Amino acid sequence: MSTETLSQVSKIASPVARRIWGNPDTVLLFFAGGSAEFAAIKAVDWLFYTNRLPSSPIDRFFETMEFAQNVFLGKPDTSARSVKTINQIHKGVEKSRGMEIPQWAYKDVLFIILHYGERAHEVVFGPLSNQDRQSYFEAVMALGHHMHLQDLPQTYEQYLEQRKHHLMHDYEASPLTQELMQAYRKALGPVRYYLLTLVQACLIPQKINRVLGFSPNPLINFLLRMYHYLPGEGNKLRWIQAIILPVQYAGRLRKLAKKDIY
Repeated sequence: MSTETLSQVSKIASPVARRIWGNPDTVLLFFAGGSAEFAAIKAVDWLFYTNRLPSSPIDRFFETMEFAQNVFLGKPDTSARSVKTINQIHKGVEKSRGMEIPQWAYKDVLFIILHYGERAHEVVFGPLSNQDRQSYFEAVMALGHHMHLQDLPQTYEQYLEQRKHHLMHDYEASPLTQELMQAYRKALGPVRYYLLTLVQACLIPQKINRVLGFSPNPLINFLLRMYHYLPGEGNKLRWIQAIILPVQYAGRLRKLAKKDIY
């Protein structure tokens, strides 16, 4: 591993990144928000190419979260191997399809990791301090550099501008959007899916709500705002895990929370 690569990877495992990705409640909230925004990306057709996502969407999303844990909680060499593996998987899909995944689509996913990590931390632990916000921004951008992404924001302010631009131009409803959301509904069942959408609508940006046809629920918004005032550490949603997730996935989430990689 080169000195430059080691320097990039060492930034990824920041304390705030480890707090976000080592906590069951933040991981659950990331799943809720991230899965909704995934479905609204214009490049969602890339997610359908192997048919692995629509055929088993919850399993695929857990794989994504396990990858994120390996990256953010792992030692530098573990993190580097995880990123190398995902790069190889993406290159294989591009070669099979005969075209490259657009850079803006990669950046959309990177911004999802940044946005919902921040959003989950805000709900579970309270707003990030300026220092922690900068630290998590640098961690996620280090991941982006390690994935060889171009034109990444150099400052948090630049990220906010790029994020705003991406939200305006990179998201729209499509038949594949509806197909993926229906795949979530089939995997979770109608009641759990409905409860999930209530949480999603309060986590995702207004633009994504318009694309998906969601509307924030005032009661859920209030509960999310009050969450971090409750006593206890970041495992206060344990009671709701089995309500939103089928039993096998609730157990898988608990295993993720107990994962001691580093």
